[in-house]
Amino acid sequence: MVSYERDTLLLFCGIGCILILASLIGFILKRKYTETNSVIINLNARINAWWVMVLVIGTAFALGNIAVVILFFLMSGFALREFITITPTNRNDYYALLFAFYIVLPGQYLLVAMAWYGLFSIFIPVYVFLMLPVLASVTGSTKNFLERTAKVQWGLMITVYCISCVPALLTLHIVGYEHRNLLLIAFLVIVVQLSDVLQYIVGKLFGKRKIAPTVSPSKTIEGFVGGIAAASSIGACLWWITPFTFWQAAVISLMITLLGFFGGLVMSAIKRDRGIKDWGHMIEGHGGMLDRLDSVCFAAPIFFHVVRFWWG
Repeated sequence: MVSYERDTLLLFCGIGCILILASLIGFILKRKYTETNSVIINLNARINAWWVMVLVIGTAFALGNIAVVILFFLMSGFALREFITITPTNRNDYYALLFAFYIVLPGQYLLVAMAWYGLFSIFIPVYVFLMLPVLASVTGSTKNFLERTAKVQWGLMITVYCISCVPALLTLHIVGYEHRNLLLIAFLVIVVQLSDVLQYIVGKLFGKRKIAPTVSPSKTIEGFVGGIAAASSIGACLWWITPFTFWQAAVISLMITLLGFFGGLVMSAIKRDRGIKDWGHMIEGHGGMLDRLDSVCFAAPIFFHVVRFWWG
């Protein structure tokens, strides 16, 4: 436990130093360019939001595993609400939505808190996916039946199942890594989120060629390569907070940053289809909850199962 507390303190001190440096740079840029500059305004809003997010996550870490599960439960709830809000439903989806919000969402996180892997790993992909079309059919409405059912299924899969795989890391028993699983969550979130930030910065500084102009106009090949490479390198250097070796941490960091990129791309495609820029306005400078978790959604379940299979 002493080792865990020391490593956690070092990690958050490092994050604090980076945020202080970022805040200082943002302040200098704001003073230097007195005229309105949307990029600098957006950058400072993102930095301020990161201070709040790090404080919230740090507090949950300090309170223990149950607090972390509750935190991600709330995040899933906000994310599911955002998803359902932009994918219109009608009164015939009433029972399916009640089931999603009041049974599936708390049920999945209760199973995670109980460390019941045999059930939380299949609860949504099997039982819930079979139950949702049943609830949709009992209303007697067949109009857009497949589309309506798929929206709720996909929303639960992304916002509840995938996000719940982050606190599910706490259920893993890794020999020689006891009482340190919170650091696995920190590793996953830091590497994936850093990849997003670095892709944004490198893209703004050096980006010229669009990687998917119709899906996500802001993403560039230069930003993709630079951000992925830099975040994977940082992930490798964080091997000391994981059960991985340096090279294992490098490979896993590359895997989750790539998954995070494609997750962001998929979620951007959904936003473009719905004609919106952000999932919401919950976090200043970041949009909605899903705008911050889109990459984590795709990286978390793969990371969880890879760690469980090879180290658990």
